[in-house]
Amino acid sequence: MDYYIDLFIQPDDEVPIYFIRNKAFNKLHKILFDINSHDVGVSFPKLEKKLGDVIRLHSSHSSLEVLHNNNWLGGLSGYCKLSEVLQVPENIQGYRTISRIRQNMTNSKLNRIITRGSISVEDVDNYRVKMLKNSLKNPYLDLQSISTNEKYRIYLKFSPIQEISHEGDFNHFGLSKEATVPWF
Repeated sequence: MDYYIDLFIQPDDEVPIYFIRNKAFNKLHKILFDINSHDVGVSFPKLEKKLGDVIRLHSSHSSLEVLHNNNWLGGLSGYCKLSEVLQVPENIQGYRTISRIRQNMTNSKLNRIITRGSISVEDVDNYRVKMLKNSLKNPYLDLQSISTNEKYRIYLKFSPIQEISHEGDFNHFGLSKEATVPWF
């Protein structure tokens, strides 16, 4: 993880930043899947309460060159700009994992509970209140499945910053529960 590329999202008056970020991340997921990459991690260096306008891709120089030279952004290239492949600076804050976290109560889980008769029709509203009460407040991305065309949300969990990096594989979203990315 000695190199990185910054993907700068450039919204305009008609297209909001979150819309472009979600579309760009969907395209990133597709290219990582297509090339079967497990060595590219992502971070969001402008993270505060929201994800910000930069998606940072971390990996080896050669893996990032493949991404950089492959026109994976397509029509979004007017709204996004890729930096050159750059070396991670020496003075970083540390390392962190960025992983996916799932909600315990979802509409599909509620529907399964109703279908199998575990709750009565009268209790459905109480379960819906419980779902909203326990909903995640983590930053998220709204994506669209390439295979089913259904929309879904992935919530992101950021570990505390740590001093030591950990090796491991990243999924096709660039996320991992074990592998860290440099944080700067």
